[in-house]
Amino acid sequence: MEKESIRGKRRARKLALQALYQWSMAKHELHEIEMQFRVANNMEKVDAEYFCRILHGVPANLTEIQDNLMPFLDRTVESLNPVELSALRLGAFELLYCPEIPYRVALDEAITLAKEYGSQEGHRYVNGVLNGLAKKVRAVEISINISHE
Repeated sequence: MEKESIRGKRRARKLALQALYQWSMAKHELHEIEMQFRVANNMEKVDAEYFCRILHGVPANLTEIQDNLMPFLDRTVESLNPVELSALRLGAFELLYCPEIPYRVALDEAITLAKEYGSQEGHRYVNGVLNGLAKKVRAVEISINISHE
């Protein structure tokens, strides 16, 4: 059961990345995008609740997410590759608002998505930015993990 839960969340992140990309590029309403994705994709093995949590959570908290990312960016948000920006927003959302998701999982998943959908070296950038954010917002969790290694 645990593996199915992990796979369901992984599928949810993948669809959420695509939906967030569409939202940022096309500026469609979130509920329209959500309905399109529900119709166009087999949601049976997707954690649909988690998909909705990310899809609606990122835009609802966009200012705070971007404010938290800014210290770790070396360029403007507008100049970022849109896929990598979506991966950064998704990863930052999980780091900031999903304490039940271990920081390493949030990082690994966002990096994997950037590797799969982003530019050739974009995942390295996503890794660097989200690692910086994790050290800031998940410092206690990181220090506990280090002390147990």
